Parts: sequence; structure tokens; C-alpha cells
Amino acid sequence: MPFNKPHREFFAIDMAEGWETPPGYPPGIKQKILASDIDETKRTGGRTRLLKFDAGTFTTAPFVHDHWEEVYLVSGDLTVGNDAKGAGGEPFKAPTYACRPPGVYHGPFKSERGCLLYEIHYYDETRPYQAAKR
Repeated sequence: MPFNKPHREFFAIDMAEGWETPPGYPPGIKQKILASDIDETKRTGGRTRLLKFDAGTFTTAPFVHDHWEEVYLVSGDLTVGNDAKGAGGEPFKAPTYACRPPGVYHGPFKSERGCLLYEIHYYDETRPYQAAKR
């Protein structure tokens, strides 16, 4: 599977500026793209990003996508499987890791005290995507 992310040698990351809320996410969750050549329409490439949750932020529905996802909880806490009001779920503290193939439902998520995640998303262009059965 070819990757064409840009070559980027060590560079300073401004942790205070340049964050944006990803499409479909609530306010209080922001991303900073580190490197990307992902094309979600063509289902090619990959992306590396930081994702942060402000304290008390939660999502209300599970996520599912057609690419691989690796997630490392760098700092803070993350609860997996809360309900639409942010209650319940299984809490995790850093360091914690997840690796998800395409089509796996995961979440919703919340963070009581806030967290920072390091994520890698990529397509396996050698295998066609098949939606998960729910």
C-alpha cells in the first residue's frame, strides 16, 4: 500500500495555536494534522494527527470509518462507550493504545479531565472495504 505523506523532518509543534474541530465532532474536540495525504473519497493514503478533548467533552454516537486507525492516549483520561448524555462507559488513563480495522464501530467517547491522543489513519489499498454489520 503506497503512502505519499510529505517528508517532514523534526519540526516544532505549536500546542497552543492551529487547532480545528474536525467535521462531525462537537466543540471541545480539536485536531492538529501533522502529515497527511489521505483522500477519503478515493480511499487512499494516510494521516497522522493529534486530537485533544477539553475537560468534560463527549461525543454522542459511535464512529465507524473505512480506514485503519491506530490511537495512542498520550495524556489524560478517555472513556469509551458512554451514552448520548455522557454517562457510563469504560474509563482509560494514559498510556493506552487501540488499533482498529475498517468498519469497526467504536465510541462514543468522553474525557473527564481532558486528553491528548496521537492518531494514525490509513487505507489498505490492497483490500476493498466492506462495511461492518451492526
